[in-house]
Amino acid sequence: MDLSSTYLGLELKNPVVCGACPLGTNLDTMHALEGAGAAAIVLPSLFEEEILGAVEAQMEMEAAGAGFAEASSYLPDPEGYHLGPEQYLEHLHAAKEAISIPIIGSLNGSTPGGWTSYARKMEQAGADAIELNTFHLATDATETGAQVEQRTLDIVRSVVETVSIPVSVKISPFFSSVVNLAARLQEIGAKGLVIFNRFYQPDLDIEALEVVPNLRLSSPDELRMRLRWLAILSAEVELSLAATGGAHNAVDVIKSVMTGAHAVQMVSALLIHGPEHITRTLEAVEFWLIEHEYESLRQMQGSMNLAKTPKPASFTRANYMKMLDSWQQ
Repeated sequence: MDLSSTYLGLELKNPVVCGACPLGTNLDTMHALEGAGAAAIVLPSLFEEEILGAVEAQMEMEAAGAGFAEASSYLPDPEGYHLGPEQYLEHLHAAKEAISIPIIGSLNGSTPGGWTSYARKMEQAGADAIELNTFHLATDATETGAQVEQRTLDIVRSVVETVSIPVSVKISPFFSSVVNLAARLQEIGAKGLVIFNRFYQPDLDIEALEVVPNLRLSSPDELRMRLRWLAILSAEVELSLAATGGAHNAVDVIKSVMTGAHAVQMVSALLIHGPEHITRTLEAVEFWLIEHEYESLRQMQGSMNLAKTPKPASFTRANYMKMLDSWQQ
């Protein structure tokens, strides 16, 4: 059975990709992911704050005088960082030397600026593509929705103009018109979208009166919002589409591809079950395709999107009305 797919112009042996997570920081684990059947690996994000912090530390060291022992105190505290910017590039280069499947670098930022130059450095280190995560929480009452969208477009444009490798954009579902934004991202040169960014919401410690992190892995229920927008976007734009958030098993992969995904990123399921979960997932996908007399995975790609489904309204308001009517006491 041919499970191959094309994502961002990259030929993938199947649609299952290891999304950005700690599994991408260790070469032995990356070898295990490749051996289990992962079609590509997205490295954990390098954050704007990490890049700017390292640049500032270097400037302070130079101002203090290179060679003075006390200059080392200007280096940012590594605790809590995934990898420093230079270590990140070294790891990326080592991964490209050791792993044969595509390696996608990941940048995470919220403001236009010089940090986007690291996309070029990732390309030079061997990245096959860049995944750009533009997480920005709008808290300024004077900032309009149009300005929030323009901020995203400006960041993406600066990265696209910096590199020759394909750039995908990991967006949130909270824009007023996701389809319009997708079309504008396509116009400025983005090659793909990752649907959607999973926001980790903070919690409160009511005794210590502190805001604290609260990590929750995804559940399959979260996939449904992705399926709806994959079905809509795959009918409206020509971008490569990746599902992320809620894909845990073969059924989730099949649904994602049917609604238009070219790649399906797994993270939580791999953190829970390990890299070998990919092997079991792919075996189940292949079995389902054979049972349903498909000749290839591409044959069903987008077969249930907004343009091809017999009842396109099922993805829009009709679903809302029917859902309310279906409740039984």
